Amino acid sequence: MAEPILLTTARVSTYDGDKLMTGASGFFFERGDKLFFVTSRHVVIDTPTKHFPNRIDIELHTDAVNLTLSTQLTLWLYKDGKSVWRQGSDPGGEIDVAAIEIDRALLPPSVAIRCFTTDHLQSTLDEVEVGSALLVVGYPLGFHDVIYHLPVVRHAVIASSFGIRFQGQGFFLTDARTHRGTSGAPIVMRAPGTDPELPWKLLGVHSARMDMGTRDLVLDESLGLNCAWYADILLTLTADVPPLLTESSKSPDL
Repeated sequence: MAEPILLTTARVSTYDGDKLMTGASGFFFERGDKLFFVTSRHVVIDTPTKHFPNRIDIELHTDAVNLTLSTQLTLWLYKDGKSVWRQGSDPGGEIDVAAIEIDRALLPPSVAIRCFTTDHLQSTLDEVEVGSALLVVGYPLGFHDVIYHLPVVRHAVIASSFGIRFQGQGFFLTDARTHRGTSGAPIVMRAPGTDPELPWKLLGVHSARMDMGTRDLVLDESLGLNCAWYADILLTLTADVPPLLTESSKSPDL
């Protein structure tokens, strides 16, 4: 049996019709009787790069003991010309997080997943210090255990003051080695004495690496810093009345 934290996260493949486009990461979030799949917003739409998939496939374990058994679940991104994902914005601009509600009837009866809940969100900001140790759970460059279909984890630390919006936007920085394919990965901190089944705090959603445009590509190494959107945005995105769709969430075919 794998550690429960590894069953919170699923590998994402984006498609335009039958054309495979990109790979990413995402995780399950449960609120009341509703189940959501959370990933980066730019995984489901990214206008600057002309990334307009119409569906994502996520890989699910179908046996909690025999982890070699898995299946693909297709989530269509548009219905009647409108996006089905939930996204939000704040005074700093759009937030790079998307939540897609999953109809539980689509899940295999024996599905083996673990879900974060609102209890896993960090409510007291002063309990999290800069330099705190974190894990990023995901699929860097799509890399994973291809036999047991499990993600890998990377060590990270909080690299900016937690609770302060870095440069006025709704994210903090992490210091971690990340790659393409990690977008949408949960960023967690160990929390002993909390949920015995899943003793972790969900602090953020990995978005992208941050670098200096003026960096000398020969003389200077990459900063190794990353943007992590605060996970409390999920309180808004998973509320009974979702945020209004923005212009960017309309079907590109309209």
